[in-house]
Amino acid sequence: MSQPGAGGVPQYYLYGDQSADVELDFLHVEPIRDRSGPNDWRIRPHAHPDHTQILLVREGGGALGVEDRGLVIPAPSVLAIPAGTVHRIDFDPGTDGYVATAALGFLRAASAEDPRLKAAAERPAVYPLEGTGLSIPAVTDSFDWLHHEFIWSAPGRRAAIMAQFMRILVILLRLSITQDQPAPAAPDRDYELLLRYRALLERHFRHQRSLAFYAGELAVTPARLNAACKARAGKTASDLLYERLIIEAKRYLVYTESSVAQAAHLTGFEDPAYFNRFFTQRVGISPGAFRKQATRREG
Repeated sequence: MSQPGAGGVPQYYLYGDQSADVELDFLHVEPIRDRSGPNDWRIRPHAHPDHTQILLVREGGGALGVEDRGLVIPAPSVLAIPAGTVHRIDFDPGTDGYVATAALGFLRAASAEDPRLKAAAERPAVYPLEGTGLSIPAVTDSFDWLHHEFIWSAPGRRAAIMAQFMRILVILLRLSITQDQPAPAAPDRDYELLLRYRALLERHFRHQRSLAFYAGELAVTPARLNAACKARAGKTASDLLYERLIIEAKRYLVYTESSVAQAAHLTGFEDPAYFNRFFTQRVGISPGAFRKQATRREG
């Protein structure tokens, strides 16, 4: 869904997509031509506040502008565009490849065993594949299979997607180690504060901490924290906390046998009735109805 960002820069889940975000804790994969072709191969400045993108440019090329820096896109190459960074892309007409858009929660899960995988995805870069020692057919195969599993509703779909995405993160890590590229300037203090707040949320969101607690831990005022979140994520600090709680609740409802009351407790809610109201208000359906809907979709 589009939202105004800092300086009026649009913010999307997927570029140009005005519909409500779906599978916010998962991943989306599509060929570059599907979205760029209808937009005359030009992706105008925008940001993805809650999603990281990894692209494979197999044929063609173009230019990537990310924050203060311009980068040439050769073919074949792999691109990393971290969440929250303002970027634009001018593809050469006919460019072929894939765009993988991963929710931050999915990225965290995929990199849980090796933090270097997440760190590699958080550095904006363009990595040419020629002369790196990596097998270009193997890199292409990873993206091909990721896309195949994404569009193919088969048993074990999510596990297969996770496996292929982890493989792509390993490729990205190895490219980042073998290719010493100068790091771009930090986007701004708002972006830095947003990243620190998200990291703090991961440690404390289950404890229902107040906004004053988070601001104090970050050594800023609540107003300053809110301003940074609105500028870089298009949402208030409280909105981001509530979204994190909803994501965790959805996980318990879909991937465990926990009752709704147990899911409430595990997410940090002492009162199941309040949890039910909280969830229903923000998701649009009750926790029980969401579980049934998600079970039908996964099946």
